[in-house]
Amino acid sequence: MVSEKRLLELLKSLIRIQSVNPDLTPGGNGEEEIARFIGSYMESVGLLVRYQEVAPGRLNAIGVLKGTGGGRSLMLNGHIDTVDVEGMTIDPLDPVLKGDRLYGRGSFDMKGGVAAMIEAVNAVVDSGTPIRGDVVIACVCDEEYASMGTEAVVREYVTDAAIVTEPTANRVCVAHKGFAWATVEVTGKAAHGSLPSEGVDAIMGAGKFLSQLDLYARETLAARKHPLLGSPSVHASLIEGGSNLSTYPSRCVVKLERRTVPGEGRETVEREIEMVLQAVKEKDPQFQASADVFFTRPPFEVSTDEPVVRAVSEAVSETLGRKVEYVGSHPWLDSAILAGAGVPTVILGPDGYGAHGAVEYVHFPSVVDTARVLFSAISKIAG
Repeated sequence: MVSEKRLLELLKSLIRIQSVNPDLTPGGNGEEEIARFIGSYMESVGLLVRYQEVAPGRLNAIGVLKGTGGGRSLMLNGHIDTVDVEGMTIDPLDPVLKGDRLYGRGSFDMKGGVAAMIEAVNAVVDSGTPIRGDVVIACVCDEEYASMGTEAVVREYVTDAAIVTEPTANRVCVAHKGFAWATVEVTGKAAHGSLPSEGVDAIMGAGKFLSQLDLYARETLAARKHPLLGSPSVHASLIEGGSNLSTYPSRCVVKLERRTVPGEGRETVEREIEMVLQAVKEKDPQFQASADVFFTRPPFEVSTDEPVVRAVSEAVSETLGRKVEYVGSHPWLDSAILAGAGVPTVILGPDGYGAHGAVEYVHFPSVVDTARVLFSAISKIAG
């Protein structure tokens, strides 16, 4: 069965290993050290281990518990990269347990979930529970930026089901938002600041665009409702323009993030931005702008009737003795990549606080509960 002591020591070890995503924070050390530690740990459990190097110093650690054959395969997926530790008001690499809270960077997002899935498989091995299907533990890099890790995993490992152990307070998460990043470049005409008849102010034009976009968000996007995720949204993230105080700016660039809900994709966002640009142009014939949706990640949704969802729901009910609660997650997760590869996926992980924050902790009893639920789910799916 699940060992609380073993789980706590594993989680503390993971927190002590810094694994800052270098694409988010220049100089971040990456995931190689923690991936090697996890790989060695999984080998000691008896798993077949390999590493995927998806970029220099950026590793996935993958462990496989082979089944006897004839059963469904299951992937447990969790990311091992974290955001930066700068500005934290606790020691980010000193895992201190105070009451039920274990503090440290990554404790909540999401080394708690990673430790739980490793301990669940360890418990399966210890108990001698027979499984027919393979169980794959995918500890992946780069979820916090571009998800290179899980993209590399699904090129080689496509299982019959997957559980992503992102934090959910042990509620069953069946949907999350996607996002699109876009650039809108407004073109003006440079001229001396004393010659308004010759200049066209690109920054003023960008302001008109942003005003129209805000109107669209409040009147149109806010009216769309997903039962678990609420409304889609858009915000202006970055703006750049102008050269000096006495020159009409010839260019202004606005970068946007549009959060999407199931049923929306790149085409939705591209069409909306063009509609907003056209609405501005109808009011101001001098307005000129172009748009580029340069990066997207899809939203995710899975039916509660999907076998992996039913199995995890039953495991929650039987193990924790409570009614199953289905929820959605507002941040984007790697589950969408797994689903896009044809792997039915559900999300379940521990409780806590402070993802990306100055203080971060995971509720350790919920990590234990996650491991117990995963132990039960493995038997139901691969057993």
